[in-house]
Amino acid sequence: MQSENLSCLMRLSWEIQRKKKCSRAKSLRAAWAITLNEDITIYYLVKRHSHSFYPNKIQLSDLTLFSNQ
Repeated sequence: MQSENLSCLMRLSWEIQRKKKCSRAKSLRAAWAITLNEDITIYYLVKRHSHSFYPNKIQLSDLTLFSNQ
C-alpha cells in the first residue's frame, strides 16, 4: 500500500478514535472498512443526507472519499 494511502487511513482512524472515544484497534478497523468500501460509503452518505425535494448539486459519479491532488 502506498504511504499516502496509509497516512489517509491513519488520519481517518485517529479522527474516529477521537470522536467516538473507542479503542485504537476498533477505530483502525472502522477506518479500514471505510477505505475499502469508499464507493459504497460515499454513495450511502450522499443519499442519506440528500433531500427528495431538490436534486443534488454534486453528481454521484464525481464523488471520492480522498481527493487525489
